[in-house]
Amino acid sequence: MTPRSLLLSALLLMTGNAYADIFKCTDPISGKVTYTNSKVGEKGCTLLSKDQAVSTVPNRNGSSNAKSATPSDFPRVDTNTQRSRDNDRRRILETELENERQLLAEAKKELADQEAVRTGGEKNYARVQERIQPFQDKVALHERNIAAIEKEIGNLR
Repeated sequence: MTPRSLLLSALLLMTGNAYADIFKCTDPISGKVTYTNSKVGEKGCTLLSKDQAVSTVPNRNGSSNAKSATPSDFPRVDTNTQRSRDNDRRRILETELENERQLLAEAKKELADQEAVRTGGEKNYARVQERIQPFQDKVALHERNIAAIEKEIGNLR
């Protein structure tokens, strides 16, 4: 898809229900394709849809109004098996959380060590920032990982 058609699609998704004829117009000279709700010229325009909803807006929670029934052949797991899986998941997440906390502590120590050092070639602050930026990025990464794991643990039943 072209950037223009992607933009058009995004704009259509952001609007409420709208009804319009949609035309695909191709300029005979330049070959440029335009999607519009009005015919620009009689030549080169083809009707793509006629008086149909061109976009919809999902509910606030992102789900549809109609609830779909679970198929009868959908695999089911008994309560004890699911509880065991949930406990395993919690244990794995807690182990990952502890590892990330240790890595964060190490990254903070490395950052502090680098911030305390000034080399002879770093006479201005921009060079210092350039040197310590990877260490700051590493600290930020581990902080984001910790927040994500804590969120996952909070989502567990």
